[in-house]
Amino acid sequence: MSQEPKENNKKTGEEPDEGSIGRRDLLKGLATIPVIGVFLYSLFKKRSYDKRIKKSIFEELGLSREAPAVLPKYTMKKPGQLIRLGIIGFGGRGEALVRSSGFAHPDWIEKKKKDALKNKRDKTLKHFLEQEDLNIVYNGVCDVFDIRAERGLATAGKSAKRYIHYQELLASKDIDAVIIATPDHWHARMVIDAAKAGKHVYVEKCMTRTVDEVYRVVDAVKKSNIVFQLGHQGREAESYIKAREIMKKNILGKVTLVVTSTNRNDPNGAWVYKIHKDASPKNIDWEQFLGPAPRRPFSLERFFRWRCWYDYGTGLSGDLFTHEYDAVNQIMDLGIPRSAVASGGIYFFKDGRDVPDVYQVVYEYPDKDLTLVYSATLASEKRRGKVFMGHDASMEVGGSLTVTVDPRSTKYKKKIEEGIIDLSLPLFVYSPGLKGIDVVTSATEKYFAGRGLMYTFRGGKIVDTTHLHIKNWLDCIRNGGKTSCNIDLGFQEAITAHMGTISYREGRKVYWDPVKQKIV
Repeated sequence: MSQEPKENNKKTGEEPDEGSIGRRDLLKGLATIPVIGVFLYSLFKKRSYDKRIKKSIFEELGLSREAPAVLPKYTMKKPGQLIRLGIIGFGGRGEALVRSSGFAHPDWIEKKKKDALKNKRDKTLKHFLEQEDLNIVYNGVCDVFDIRAERGLATAGKSAKRYIHYQELLASKDIDAVIIATPDHWHARMVIDAAKAGKHVYVEKCMTRTVDEVYRVVDAVKKSNIVFQLGHQGREAESYIKAREIMKKNILGKVTLVVTSTNRNDPNGAWVYKIHKDASPKNIDWEQFLGPAPRRPFSLERFFRWRCWYDYGTGLSGDLFTHEYDAVNQIMDLGIPRSAVASGGIYFFKDGRDVPDVYQVVYEYPDKDLTLVYSATLASEKRRGKVFMGHDASMEVGGSLTVTVDPRSTKYKKKIEEGIIDLSLPLFVYSPGLKGIDVVTSATEKYFAGRGLMYTFRGGKIVDTTHLHIKNWLDCIRNGGKTSCNIDLGFQEAITAHMGTISYREGRKVYWDPVKQKIV
């Protein structure tokens, strides 16, 4: 923050204008609500902004002038004792998780060096090198594909040993915790076995492939002393954290509808992943891959593109919707819905899959007077946001955040009539790229507000959200406390996702019985 000249009203004998907001008074109010504090400070710096509008927004948001004058600072806890990890599943996501925790394959480093030379705006390697040292080592790598296992060893470092079977890794005395990044049909069994072995667990979503597995996983984790984290790194995104603050401040009024989506339009986005040219039955343990899944003949398509089949995955509901649901749940504390109705089909990718490529589901929360609607297509990249629709304002959340006043708002009616609020522009926006909340005053700012970012900001630094999510898990292992996506939140996520899947596959409306804790 730049230094500004000290105020000299006392020195000159001048009195401030009635109702004006001095810099010192403004700073006193900033710490009350971080999301609003940055917003107001940005307003103050815009000298061209009308004082009347500034004062009106200040009063509307209810920011107290008696708040402490110290701005909140982001502090990173120093890593404690060394934690010894094992990685189970070193596919695309597994490698990304290991890299986010501080270990990158040499080939990746070289590629990113070249990318940075070609494009000076490519800061991927720079951000990786600036990550905090989490004080961990990888002592174990397990993957059923030999080539991936070897790449995992080259990434994890000299201390890593390859394990042919995950149970051998769990039995190792030099491993304290595991990251599970396998296909969904292995999640439950591995989490339960890890809990029994006393190994802390970080597991990718969806938490389980079936409903029955949800209860068994929750029971195993709660009976153990392990620290559990579900892989929803969006929990660390600053825009989601700010959105939750705005929701609690009731800036939107009563929210009755939330609409969110996932749109993709390329083979990779539709899970038609590349098949490794050297892959074969000779270097893939097919029987171990199948595990609890139905017996099928060896298939490279099923091995590399497992998300396309319910034998191994959870489809659009468990794989993609869960990201959207977890964000909404984080922002609004929705919990499990009362009912779900889903539909869709395989309309574009006629490749033998049984998972739909177009899917929509409607969740009802009658106790909250709210409906959550999700829709997705894997054959169109038309952008649609995550929108919270309130009586007084709407909020769109992604990598950035935008709040727009509703023309028929009760709360803001007078200010609309007086011209204090300009309906042609959002009330305010937040973008980590702009490092703060501000009133939109130009088309450029509006553009930046709509960007989606791969990273978030912490303490003035760009940080990978997956890195922060793993750090949160490690901090809880060392210091105690709840992880940001603990087993209770995992239960809510899994049940909600499975309600949508059951509705789609059985062609009926399904309900959640909160007393019996069952889907009916």
